[in-house]
Amino acid sequence: MKKDIELTADVLVIGGGPAGTWAAITAAANGSDVILVDKGYCGTSGATAPSGTGVWYVEPDEETREKAKESRFELGGKLAEDDWMNRVLNQTYENMNKLFNLGYPFPLNDQGNPHFRNLQGPEYMRLMRRLVRKAGVKILDHSPALELLADHEGVGGAAGIRQQTGETWKVKAGAVILASGGCAFLSKALGCNVLTGDGYLLAAEAGADFSGMEFSNAYAISPEFSSVTKTAYYRYANFYYEDGSLIEGAGSTSGRSVIAKNLLQNRKVYAVLDKVPEDLQPLLRVAQTNFFLPFDRLGINPFKDKFSITLRLEGTVRGTGGINLIDQTCATKIPGLYAAGDAATREFICGGFTGGGSHNAAWAMSSGTLAGKGASDYAASLGIFSKKRDVVGLSSSPLTKTGNGQSSFKTNEYIRTVQEEVYPYDRNLFRSEQGLKGSIERLDSVWKDIRSESIKIEKQAIKAREASAMAITARLMYQTALARTESRGMHKRNDFQQLDDKQHYRLISSGLDEISIRTQSVKQEAIL
Repeated sequence: MKKDIELTADVLVIGGGPAGTWAAITAAANGSDVILVDKGYCGTSGATAPSGTGVWYVEPDEETREKAKESRFELGGKLAEDDWMNRVLNQTYENMNKLFNLGYPFPLNDQGNPHFRNLQGPEYMRLMRRLVRKAGVKILDHSPALELLADHEGVGGAAGIRQQTGETWKVKAGAVILASGGCAFLSKALGCNVLTGDGYLLAAEAGADFSGMEFSNAYAISPEFSSVTKTAYYRYANFYYEDGSLIEGAGSTSGRSVIAKNLLQNRKVYAVLDKVPEDLQPLLRVAQTNFFLPFDRLGINPFKDKFSITLRLEGTVRGTGGINLIDQTCATKIPGLYAAGDAATREFICGGFTGGGSHNAAWAMSSGTLAGKGASDYAASLGIFSKKRDVVGLSSSPLTKTGNGQSSFKTNEYIRTVQEEVYPYDRNLFRSEQGLKGSIERLDSVWKDIRSESIKIEKQAIKAREASAMAITARLMYQTALARTESRGMHKRNDFQQLDDKQHYRLISSGLDEISIRTQSVKQEAIL
């Protein structure tokens, strides 16, 4: 029998993407002993690592900043908050300049100045892993967390399993940061198959709140033959039927629903990036190299040749819903528990709508930095007793080292059932009371079945907990979508197609077996 790994730390970070690595570096620089656990290999797993990403980087000029804050305010349903946007813009500016000083190879403009608005995922995350190790942080790769640990004082660690060895691990810590990413429901979007809402499950089991979970139905344009979901380039595209006729109204932003309606009717939709000026084409190739690889392998010139597309679900990865934060230290309402990146709500900076990269990329590095400092300070306030607490596991499904546990067949069935509720455009993208209630009933039934079975702590437990995480994520999404009887941001209701000024509030959700929802006012100050 393999021996358990038992460790202690001031701060435990769960997740090794941009948010997790910035959190770990910041906490270590603040004097904390830090451990980072990653479901994959820190520096290569997650949505950022294989991609190029834009960043919401804005020079500290008042007029420019105001325009930046206004740019998606209306689109996001006026739910963003001025003080949060200011904080994230300031922190992103500081972090991007720090990356330059630490050696990130930003391209230079004609005047020799670095261009700070884009990051190449492989180089970015390779540097972040190196900085994490240099900061003295202990990294456990391929070590997903299965449950949080807590006592009556709050969260005090986590436990999980090492995928390659089957060893279990347990870390007692003064504070825990959930930076485990969002949930794309195993849709095969590039870099997203480790993003199954694990942090949402852990937070829900600890009693944390969620915000904006109705804004979690993001679909990205992708070639049918590729997992690359770089929707930004489709602003240069026209969309066509198989016979070559133009699809009126189809587009990468407001026209995505037109594409979805055609796909629902089993009509093939084709795209051509035929609006790209010829002199811009080489620059696009340099900025997003991986976008073009699938085309090059198949001998397709996307600037001239038609190629078939689909809409691939990215859920909360490109959505804005997530764990609710109570202040700008990125603390949750549960003492000792913090959240950052896509695991946390992004409503504060972009309301009910965002895209790939940009605001999400800025939020990841900024919230990671804020959470790292906040968690470190909290752990320090506990003193020497923080690592000696008698903490117990919080898993909503019994975790056991004996017996058979949930079978792989049942786990796969649970996952398929959840996917059948969240993938279809006519259930998730185009919502209605009848459709939502039907999905909720079926998802509640799956959740009840999952809760009734124990999970044996072995490698199969990872998949079983992913099924639980996807089920709770989908239930939170649809319960809040049912409660918001209007169309706002990316949340669209067929039966309530207009924005309702009386519903200008956040929806805060929480719970496991029963999900409760309450409203929370929006603080906006200068943003009107």
